[in-house]
Amino acid sequence: MTTLPNRPNTALLVIDVQNGTVNGTHNRDTVIANINTLLHKARAEQVPVVWVQHHDENLPRDSDAWQHVPELTRLDSEPLVHKGYFDSFEDTDLESHLSARGVGRLIVTGAQTDACIRSTLHGALVRGYDATLVGDAHTTEDLSQWGAPAPDQVVAHTNMYWDWQTAPGRKGGTVATKDITFTA
Repeated sequence: MTTLPNRPNTALLVIDVQNGTVNGTHNRDTVIANINTLLHKARAEQVPVVWVQHHDENLPRDSDAWQHVPELTRLDSEPLVHKGYFDSFEDTDLESHLSARGVGRLIVTGAQTDACIRSTLHGALVRGYDATLVGDAHTTEDLSQWGAPAPDQVVAHTNMYWDWQTAPGRKGGTVATKDITFTA
């Protein structure tokens, strides 16, 4: 379905599951457990796994907050993409990692739903990728004091609208961890 020629493969994208981004987030432990399930399945099926790690003034490189959560383990063979913008493609080497692995379809997990997850999903779609969101493997913090909906509503709304997302020759979609398939 992807519009990227000669890119038949799928990759699991683990976005910003760092101490400082998931501490106190909605359904944190379940989301991390679901990501672990997906990691084990992807590795067993020899599906590429690509990790993304955000940094900014509130999440400085090499700080404890910047580190990936200890419940998840990145293998040395799995690329690590460092980013400073919400969209994981913006000013990073993500595209080169995906291209080298023939990836045209992404399975997206991580944090924060209303920032880096949404931006990366849209960034993938406009760049020609199919992008599937794992509906129970992403999370966000509570920003309701600034007028945002409650975190469970942010997650539910994102799952709902991404399930119907399409573009010419590309598709989005939302799926639960238990229903994930890494084949297109």
